[in-house]
Amino acid sequence: MATNPNNPLAKYFRQAKIYIRLPSKGKYYPPGSINIPESEEFAVYPMTAKDELMFKTPDALINGESVVQVIKSCIPDIKDPWKMPSIDSDAVLIAIRLATYGEKMEVSAKLPVTGEFREFEIDLRALLDQLAEFEYEPFIQINQDITVELRPTTYKEFTKTSLKTFEEQRILRLVDDESISDENKLQAFSNSFKKLTDLTINMVVESIVSIDTPEGKVSNRDHIIEFFNNSDKSMFDTILKHLEKMKSNSTIKPMKVVSTPEDIEAGVPAEFEVPITFDQSNFFG
Repeated sequence: MATNPNNPLAKYFRQAKIYIRLPSKGKYYPPGSINIPESEEFAVYPMTAKDELMFKTPDALINGESVVQVIKSCIPDIKDPWKMPSIDSDAVLIAIRLATYGEKMEVSAKLPVTGEFREFEIDLRALLDQLAEFEYEPFIQINQDITVELRPTTYKEFTKTSLKTFEEQRILRLVDDESISDENKLQAFSNSFKKLTDLTINMVVESIVSIDTPEGKVSNRDHIIEFFNNSDKSMFDTILKHLEKMKSNSTIKPMKVVSTPEDIEAGVPAEFEVPITFDQSNFFG
């Protein structure tokens, strides 16, 4: 966002189009990774032509680099988007889309029963308002003695985990390849299943800030990993369930759609839900 004030065209540079509140309220960012305005409302600028082209670079899109560069450009108060809590990512991308293309967005969805596709209009401002109401719950009481403090995963951690999960799932799909021997298929499946299990455990451990007990607070990574390797699985399941609940609560709820008389006559329910998912490759297209 650095500009030359002596440029005679400076007054025609893009201006902030909207201001938003982040679902995280600016919490969980490491020092230096965010500048929180006094109003706690973040200026959002529309994308430049260069920003839009970033979303057409497949490699940069897959590894998250394009998203990071566009966030830096459009929401300059987020200094290091890699450190951004993942609970802010949907709100940030929706805000950039809104500032660039306007409040309405069309999505295509398949109708129940008939399987035909229809276009539906989404109000992005309403989605932002929905996400702004989210409250992350950082503490969970495991039992009388143990309290766990959690944090959202960062965008960097989320991207890294997604890439590894995608790669392991790709390997699992190779198991259907008839040119691979049963022995090699079994080995590949076993290895990938173990790696996916490890990814889940690492995701949970990375989300733990500390574990508080009557003897004191523990934040050492190695001690926490050793704890989970030697504790009742119900403790891990309780934390995982809480994280999944936070993830569910911070994601966009499906849109309720009222069917047309013609679709109802064809067997489509009078009302149904359309899941709203954003594919970055076409979300900014």
